[in-house]
Amino acid sequence: MPADLLFEIGCEEIPAKMLARQLVDVPAFVELRLAAARLEHKGVRALGTPRRLAVIVKQLVDRQPDLHEEVVGPPVSAAFAPDGTLTKAGQGFAAKNGVAPESLQKKQVAGKKGEYVVAVRDVTGQDARALLPNLLSELAASIAWPKSQRWGWSETTFVRPVQWLVAVHGGEVVPLTWAGHTAGRSSRGHRFLSPGPIEIASADSYVEALRGAHVVVDPDARKDLVRAELKRLEGATGLRVRADETLLGEVIHLGEYPVGVSGEFDPAFLEIPEEIIVTSMRTHQRYFAMERPSDGKLANRFATMMATIVKDPTVVQKGNQKVLASRLTDGKFFVSEDRKKKSFDFWNTKLDSVVFQAKLGDKARTIGHKVRRLEKIAAALGTFASLDAAQIELVKQAARVCKADLASLAVGEFPELQGVMGRHYARDFGLPTEVAAAIDEHWWPKGQGAALPITPAGAIIALADRMDTIVGCFAVGLEPSGSADPFGLRRAAIGIWQILLSRPDWSSLWTPLFAASRDALSEQGVTVKEPTAVEEFFRGRLRGILIDGGIPAQDADAALAQDFRDPIDARARALACAKISKEAREVFKRVSNILDDARGKKLAIPDKVDAAKFVADVERNLHAAVADAQTREKAPRASRDYPAVFDSLERLRPTVAAFFDKGGVMVMDPDPALRDNRLALLQWFIEPYLRIADFRLLAGAA
Repeated sequence: MPADLLFEIGCEEIPAKMLARQLVDVPAFVELRLAAARLEHKGVRALGTPRRLAVIVKQLVDRQPDLHEEVVGPPVSAAFAPDGTLTKAGQGFAAKNGVAPESLQKKQVAGKKGEYVVAVRDVTGQDARALLPNLLSELAASIAWPKSQRWGWSETTFVRPVQWLVAVHGGEVVPLTWAGHTAGRSSRGHRFLSPGPIEIASADSYVEALRGAHVVVDPDARKDLVRAELKRLEGATGLRVRADETLLGEVIHLGEYPVGVSGEFDPAFLEIPEEIIVTSMRTHQRYFAMERPSDGKLANRFATMMATIVKDPTVVQKGNQKVLASRLTDGKFFVSEDRKKKSFDFWNTKLDSVVFQAKLGDKARTIGHKVRRLEKIAAALGTFASLDAAQIELVKQAARVCKADLASLAVGEFPELQGVMGRHYARDFGLPTEVAAAIDEHWWPKGQGAALPITPAGAIIALADRMDTIVGCFAVGLEPSGSADPFGLRRAAIGIWQILLSRPDWSSLWTPLFAASRDALSEQGVTVKEPTAVEEFFRGRLRGILIDGGIPAQDADAALAQDFRDPIDARARALACAKISKEAREVFKRVSNILDDARGKKLAIPDKVDAAKFVADVERNLHAAVADAQTREKAPRASRDYPAVFDSLERLRPTVAAFFDKGGVMVMDPDPALRDNRLALLQWFIEPYLRIADFRLLAGAA
C-alpha cells in the first residue's frame, strides 16, 4: 500500500542561504527522480535546519506499475536489408531495448511517412523497496550545491560532512549506505538541548519527534516562532521591530530552535546616517532594527535570535552589544573622516586611478573616464527628454559626482551603501536636493521589483550608466554568454527597460540613449563594431519582461520582430496580438507567403496600386475596403489603440478572403501587368499591419 517516505541527511552546519535555496529546489528535483523511476506519489516536501536536510514524499507507492510500451525505431528501410535480414541499425535497436530481433514489428506511425520498426516491451514493475536504496543514494549525491566538500578518505561530496542518515518508508527502514553511513531510523536532536539520538517511527511522526528534541525542522513553523519571539521582544521593550522579510528569511535558517533576545547601543551613534547603523546590524550581525512606534524613527535597540535556550540571556545580550558597538565605532569614524573633505573633488580625483574596465583602453578604462562619459550622455538624453536648461544643468552636475562616494571610507567599509552615502554627503556639502537624490537614485532599481528612480535626473543618469556599461562591454567582447554574465549586463538592460516602461513620455529614448553612449565611448577611442548585437541583446531582455508580464511568447515575438526600441509601444502591440482571430492570422500568413515567394523570384513589386488595371470586382472591392480601413485606423494608430486597429481589420478580413476564394483572382497571373498590380495591392493591404507585428510568428497562422 502507498505510504509516506522520509529521507533525512544529517550533517554539519549548512550555510543559511544554501539551505534556503535547497528547500525550494529539492522537491522538484525529487519529483523528477521519482517520475523517472515510475514511482507515483501525492507530493514532495522539503524540510531542514542548518544540521539536516530532509524530504517527505506523501503516499509513495510500494511498487512500480507494470509497463507496456511501444518504442519506435528507425524506418523499415534502414532496419532491414533487401533480403529481409536485420541491418546493424536494426540489431542495435533491438539490443538497446532488450527485445529479441525476431519480435520487432513493422508499423505505420502517426505523423510519419512509411513504415517504422517498433519494439514492444512488457516490463514487470519492481517493488519500491528494491529501488529506493539506489534512488536515494543517487539523489543525495546529485544535489547541486554552490560549494561542496570532501572529508576523510571518501570521494563523496556534500555541502558539509555527513553525520547520519534516516530513511523510512511505511515505518520500515530503507537499507542504504551512502557517504560512509548506513541509514536507520535514528536522527539527532538539538546539539545542546537534546544531544542524544531520536528514534523516528515513521515519516508521520518525524516533525513532532524532532520538536520534542528542540528541533523545529519545518521552516514555516520556524518562521512563525521567530515572528512570535519578535512580538515578545516588542512587548518587552515598547518598541517595534522594523519589517525586514529578507532578513527574516535568512534568520530562520541560522538555528534549529530560535529564541529571541534584544540589546541596545549608545544613543550617540544615532547621529551617524541611519543606513550605517541598520547595515551594521542586518548585514553583518543579522540583527533586526527596532524603531519608535510613534514616528518610525530608529531606536537604539535591536532584536536578534539565539539558536538555543541559555541560562543567562544577558550574557548573549552583552556579547551582541559589544560586537555591534565595535562596528558602529568604525562606521562613525569613517563618516567623520569623510565629512572633513567638504566636497566631492578629492574623491573624484581618486576615481581617475580606479579601474572600471581595463579592456576599454587607457583613454576609457577608469571610473573617472566613465563619469566624464556619463555627463555627456546624460546631457544629450536630457535634451531628448525635453528638460529645460536648468534641469539639464542639474543632471550634468549630478552626473559629475554620482560615483564620487565610491572612493569614500564609508562605502569602502559598507559597499552596499554606494549612492546612499553619496546622497548624505551631497547634503553635507551643500549641493542641491535634486543632485543629492540623483546620486542615490542612479543605482536604482537594485533588483527585480525594486524601486525605480523618482527624479528626472536620477532616472537619466541611471539610464546613461547602464547603457554605458553595456555598450562598453560589448565593444570589447565581454557580452554575456549562456548563463555567465559576470558584469551584470542582463540586469542592467532590464533596469533600462523598467525605467522607460515607467515613464510613458520617455518611451522613445532608447535610440538616442544608445547613440549617445556610442558617441561618448567613440570620443575615448572605443568603437562598437557590431551594434546589431547590442540591439538583439536588448530585444531579448524586453521579450523576457513581456513574457513575465503574461504576454504569450509568440505574441511578444511577433511584436518585437517589427521593432523593440519603444517598449511601451511594443508592449501595446504585443498585448493587441491576442485580439487577432485565427482566420485573420491565416489570411496574413497567406498574403505574406505570396509576397515572400514573389520577392524570392526577384519580382519587382510596384510601390503603388493602379486601379485602372483591375479586371475583377474582388480587386475593386479589396482596394476600396483597404482604403476605408486605413482611413478609420489613423486615429487608433496615433493613440496606440491597437485593439481598435485589429477590430477594423476583422471588418476587412472577409473582403481579403474573397480575393483568394472561389470566384476570386489568380494573383500570379500569366500577364505580368495584372500579376504585379495584384502583388502591389496585397502589399498595400498588409504593410500597415506588419508595422504592428510579424503575423507569421503568431500561433494559429496556417
